[in-house]
Amino acid sequence: MKFVRYQDGSSAAWGIIEGNSVVPVLGDPFTGWTRSNRSVAPWDLHVLPPAAPTKVICVGLNYKLHAEESGMEIPKEPMLFLKPPTAVIGHEEGVIYSHLTTRLDYECELAIIIGKTAHRVSVDDALGVVAGYTCANDISARDLQQQDGQWARAKGMDTFCPLGPVLVNEIDPVGLRIQTKLNGETKQDSNTADMVFKPDFIVHYVSQAFTLFPGDVIITGTPSGIGPMQVGDRVEVLIDNIGTLANPIVAPE
Repeated sequence: MKFVRYQDGSSAAWGIIEGNSVVPVLGDPFTGWTRSNRSVAPWDLHVLPPAAPTKVICVGLNYKLHAEESGMEIPKEPMLFLKPPTAVIGHEEGVIYSHLTTRLDYECELAIIIGKTAHRVSVDDALGVVAGYTCANDISARDLQQQDGQWARAKGMDTFCPLGPVLVNEIDPVGLRIQTKLNGETKQDSNTADMVFKPDFIVHYVSQAFTLFPGDVIITGTPSGIGPMQVGDRVEVLIDNIGTLANPIVAPE
C-alpha cells in the first residue's frame, strides 16, 4: 500500500493512493488508520516528506562498487553517520546549492521508515518495526566531505535529505532496481540486492546504539555512479515499487 503525507491547512495529513486518487485517512501508518469516504486528486495536494524524523541515520559505503569508486575499503560493519531533521525536504522541494561548497553530488538511496519504538531488536524481529520504505537522496558536498574528514557538515546541511514521494509497505526491500536521473539522463543504476548489509541487519545494527522512534529514517547507502549537480538541474531518484522522488537544485537565497 502507498501512503502519502500532505499539507492539510496548518497540519499534516495522510492518505492512501488508489488508482489516480488519494483517499484521506484518519490516523497514520505508525499508530493505525481508517479510511475516509472521500477522495482528492494528487495534483491538488502539497506533498510532504513521508516522515518527520527525530533523526536520519545513514549507512555509508554499503554497495561494493561505490566503495571502490570512492577508493575506500568495504566496511566490516555498517558505517553510520547522522543527518539532522532540518536536512529533510519533500518531493519537488528545492535542494539548496550551499555557498559553502563547489561540488554538490547526488546519491540515490533506499530509505527505511521506522514504525514502532525499537531498541536492541534482533535481526529476525527487525523488519517488524518498519512502517515502510521510500526514496532518498543523500545530497553531499563532496569537497567538504574530503576537507572536513567527517561528514556532518558535508551531508547534513539544510535540504540535504530529500525523501518521498510516498511511504510504501508490504514490499520486499531486497531486489529493487534503484536509479538516479539527472536532467533525464541515467547516472546511477543498480539493485538493492547488491547492498553489503541488508535492511534487516541494518535496522538490527542501528538499534543496538540508538533508540528508534516512529518516523525515524534510516537511509541504506548509494550504489556507484555518484556525480555532481549544478543550479538549475533536476535530479530524480527512482526505486521499483515505490516511485520517483524529484527535486530541483536551486541557488541560495
